[in-house]
Amino acid sequence: MGRLVRLVAVAVVLLGLAAASGGAATSPSRSLTAANALEARVLGELNAVRRAHGLVPLRLSRPLTSAADVHSRAMGTYGFFGHDSRDGSEFWLRVKRFYGPGRQGTWSVGENLLWSTTGLDAQRALDLWMQSPGHRKNILTPRWREIGLSALTVPAAPGVFGGRDVVIITSDFGVRS
Repeated sequence: MGRLVRLVAVAVVLLGLAAASGGAATSPSRSLTAANALEARVLGELNAVRRAHGLVPLRLSRPLTSAADVHSRAMGTYGFFGHDSRDGSEFWLRVKRFYGPGRQGTWSVGENLLWSTTGLDAQRALDLWMQSPGHRKNILTPRWREIGLSALTVPAAPGVFGGRDVVIITSDFGVRS
């Protein structure tokens, strides 16, 4: 298994602790490419796992997808990997800018992250997440109803990625009422 894969702990609930993130400054003009087909396959695999556990499938959410995409792009551009945003703020504050409380004022969000050298497929991403207790918990949390996904390919990614060509996946889970 020569493929380098990194997972971080999952921020499970709205006020969950987030992993620290460094921020090596690089040019914000990096060439990042959306991996839309991978996003669709990850959603399919993730919902298959949820169905197999008797849970409702998740609906794709534009606001959560926007939050996930902002984070994947920041990590790929500036070379950090973690739930905290580039400015050091906790993940839920970033997500709240896109996906705030519903009409009744309640909401909850969680986040899974993954990065790998290129060639990662959806089945492998789900296998890795399911082997990690925190990631598995997010995938199998019954209250989630929506998800946002962002998968990017980043050539010669800076910072913690060591100049490798990588795939970065952010999945933001949510529910609001």
